[in-house]
Amino acid sequence: MSIVTDDLGRAFGCATRPLRIVSLVPSVTETLFALGRGDCLVAITRYCVEPRPHVERIEHVGGTKNPDVARIRALAPDLVLVNAEENRKVDFDALEGAGLPVFVCFPRRVPDTLRLFTQLGELTDARDAARVLIQQLTDALEECASTKRIPRQRVFCPIWKNPWMSFNQDTYADDMLRLAGGENVCRGRPDRYCTVDLEDIARAAPDVVLLPDEPYVFTQKDVAVLTPLATTPALRSGRVHLIDGKALHWYGPRTAGGLRLLRRLMERDNP
Repeated sequence: MSIVTDDLGRAFGCATRPLRIVSLVPSVTETLFALGRGDCLVAITRYCVEPRPHVERIEHVGGTKNPDVARIRALAPDLVLVNAEENRKVDFDALEGAGLPVFVCFPRRVPDTLRLFTQLGELTDARDAARVLIQQLTDALEECASTKRIPRQRVFCPIWKNPWMSFNQDTYADDMLRLAGGENVCRGRPDRYCTVDLEDIARAAPDVVLLPDEPYVFTQKDVAVLTPLATTPALRSGRVHLIDGKALHWYGPRTAGGLRLLRRLMERDNP
């Protein structure tokens, strides 16, 4: 029997491979497909949109913050996968109270994704596929560490508008920027997800502005409202980039590609 410890430190005994899995975490859903275990999913959230079109055939049981616990219980899964931040504790408690095995993941740094691959590989008996994902991410981490040294680029990356919001150093996204050669100008803020003022951001003089398409869908029209940043190095040099939010925020099989993308942006037109 394999013993797998989740990110709350709870041990799971795996006598047999789970065949009925509910995933309430979009990036974990995608990871299960990358491990070759997508066929075990009996339910996901409506935000589990990758990999298209494979997820379209799977039953949806609400959102990440409001899953249908009664329906999940009726599906009788032998494994439920949740995230300590994306899902609510009240739902975790309800699922556990119903006697369901609930595995909690909570990657807060990019290398934690390596642990996630190992955990899910053990849980689902997909160790060979997990080793492939581990090697791909290890290669990307080594590339970021060995590529040419450039001055660390100060980055402003909002995640919301009206009000403007960003994230601090205690987040996976901040670690992605750091490893790629960036320095999040909001990393010293006290709140993990913080409200910001563009005038304050201008004083931080970002070299690069990244506008992801999730959780808020930034588009080209949002560049026009960055006028308080007009005198910053980022806007003076045109280093404002629309990016795939999943490349920044989704831990899993796209982490390696996300690191390479961000590294290219840190190097592009670097003085």
